[in-house]
Amino acid sequence: MHDPHSERMSPVELKAAGGLSLVFAFRMLGMFMVLPVLATYGQDLAGSTPALIGLAIGAYGLTQAVLQIPFGMLSDRIGRRPVIYVGLLIFAAGAVLAANADSIWGVIAGRVLQGAGAISAAVMALMSDLTREQHRTKAMAMIGMSIGLSFAVAMVVGPLLTRAFGLSGLFWATAAMALLGILIIAGLVPRSAGPLQHRESGVARQALRATLRHGDLLRLDAGIFVLHAILMASFVALPISLVEQGGLPREEHWWVYLVAMLVGFFGMLPFIIYAEKKRQMKRVLTGAVLVLLFCELYFWQVGHSLMALVIGAILFFTAFNLLEASLPSLISKVSPAGGKGTAMGVYSTSQFLGAALGGILGGWLMQVGGLDGVFIGCALLCALWAIIAVTMREPPYVTSLRLPLSPTAMADAGLTERLLAVPGVADAVVVAEEAALYIKVDTEQLDRTSLERLVEPAPAC
Repeated sequence: MHDPHSERMSPVELKAAGGLSLVFAFRMLGMFMVLPVLATYGQDLAGSTPALIGLAIGAYGLTQAVLQIPFGMLSDRIGRRPVIYVGLLIFAAGAVLAANADSIWGVIAGRVLQGAGAISAAVMALMSDLTREQHRTKAMAMIGMSIGLSFAVAMVVGPLLTRAFGLSGLFWATAAMALLGILIIAGLVPRSAGPLQHRESGVARQALRATLRHGDLLRLDAGIFVLHAILMASFVALPISLVEQGGLPREEHWWVYLVAMLVGFFGMLPFIIYAEKKRQMKRVLTGAVLVLLFCELYFWQVGHSLMALVIGAILFFTAFNLLEASLPSLISKVSPAGGKGTAMGVYSTSQFLGAALGGILGGWLMQVGGLDGVFIGCALLCALWAIIAVTMREPPYVTSLRLPLSPTAMADAGLTERLLAVPGVADAVVVAEEAALYIKVDTEQLDRTSLERLVEPAPAC
């Protein structure tokens, strides 16, 4: 039996975290690989227009946004694995449909079906079932890293695969990755005892209303909505700009994205460290939004040569990577105790809705206003986000904990009030049906002795 309080992840936890991170990475790789190529290669499809290409780029976000939370709740009732298997099969079917399409409408239908395989919440919930409390943040960070890495790889591999095998070959590769994900779940990911009721990893109906009325959470939801809208809209215009303004054939775009992603990744790291160490998250977030605004104006006014476009892409992806990494951390800090799972569910839904709107809006702006129309539209969205970001309060620098409670502690009616009086405790809530305490603490100010004296842990099973 593995020591339940061990500081190291057990072999079972490592297998679960590694396997589920791979499943996430393959699925997101399949979703993202289309971005750098659809605006150029999509022009060869029957019936294609800039507006319809934009719709194809963002279409997956519509079904993903609508189905993600219901799929997560369904996995609480019928189990995680059936939902994940069905979701990956739907995703693969969408890829096959797009691979066999000879018109833009066929690709749109395939992308819509791909998005319907909305397994994100179920995968996160399975991760929670298979990891102990003290290691869950590490496991979730592994998934976050796999998503970031898959995006970077997709920017390079997408153009290379499409150059070698065409757009249909790209979608066939996507279908194969979804089926590989099923094999990983079946063969590598350990079995869990059953779904855990856990407010930090899934959407809790009880926390939904408070989440939707929380001002700073709504600001962050608006932020991820705008970020992914700008990303999708920019990918309607940037590949075409590289061809028309930069004179770079579409087969050679991969190296631009490779340079931009590599420099962008290392460029963001000092700002992430500064934001956390110096507790300046709001300043860094607002600064990154202003850099995005500058990038869109730069593409509009200056991006008329290959060198200018490469410099713009490096700045864009530095700001994008910084924001993509910072926003989930802010959601974790700002959400009420016991409300992180629900807050992340609403946040993810906002992200997918933003992707859908960005593709549709970018395509329409391209059709009516050309490249300038897209870059001006994105700049206006950035300006709106900058106004929203400035009004946000500096987030609390806290860590979320979930502590099992003994029957004696559960029976203590005044426990929450006494916990809130402990120095360093920012928020606390007792959830009776889980026999657990959700608490948010500032580790630099926490009086650990007082906390431990108040909370008598439940005996280990």
